[in-house]
Amino acid sequence: MIKYLRYLRNKYILTSVLFALYMLFLDDADIFTIIRQRVKYNKLIHEKEAVQIKYLETKQTLDQLTNLEAIERFAREEKMFKRDDEDVFILVYE
Repeated sequence: MIKYLRYLRNKYILTSVLFALYMLFLDDADIFTIIRQRVKYNKLIHEKEAVQIKYLETKQTLDQLTNLEAIERFAREEKMFKRDDEDVFILVYE
């Protein structure tokens, strides 16, 4: 223990240790904030990729809807639209 106290009496080492402790734990950009921001950044990157995939799927679907018959088929199959004179039955398998 006395061996380590000898190093702490040196003002340059003491200042360096205090500065390192301040930068790691007490500063606005401490180590915990940096790790938290990196986790948030990675999460946003994954969300961005998911949104880009969904965008490409939507764009592909929109490109396929060129005429009125394709639009009607899409509305009936995907959005469960119906005409005024018909009934729609949805079957759910368990």
